[in-house]
Amino acid sequence: MAKRSHETMLNDELRVLTFLEQSGKDSIDEIAKKCSFSRQKVSKIIKKLEEEKIIWGYTAISDEKEKNLKHFTALVKKSNISLDDAVKKEILTDKIDNHPKGLVSIENIYFTHGICDMIFTFYAPDVITAKRFLNLTFVRFQKFVKEYTLIETLFPIRKQGLKNPKIEKLSDYI
Repeated sequence: MAKRSHETMLNDELRVLTFLEQSGKDSIDEIAKKCSFSRQKVSKIIKKLEEEKIIWGYTAISDEKEKNLKHFTALVKKSNISLDDAVKKEILTDKIDNHPKGLVSIENIYFTHGICDMIFTFYAPDVITAKRFLNLTFVRFQKFVKEYTLIETLFPIRKQGLKNPKIEKLSDYI
């Protein structure tokens, strides 16, 4: 494949991906119109992006208060004790996803570089439940965790790049 056509294909994929990120609810026809592509081309690009795991899935952005949940972030700092392979596997594939159902809903988990080594974002009904979740999660890994900080979100300004539609009502908080 010529370098130019490969670049064009990557740019086309990026355009479709950008429109999906902005409004994943749009139909293929609507995305094709916005991109000035055919419906078939958009469909083919989306299928390719899904197969290559560039698109992980689709989600709705909702107001957690409507579900009587609060949003929390946990910043985790590792200790100097290295994780062995068994513990890494447990953290990555088992322990994090096997939290007590109904206790919390995990939103994101990131390994990071900076003032913390890991960031969890999750939903819980209240701060007591959020603290209980963290204590249950980190009790097994206490020798590997130096410290963690729990932060409660007051309100989101943006989620997944989209501006909160109720932002005007929330401006009094700032």
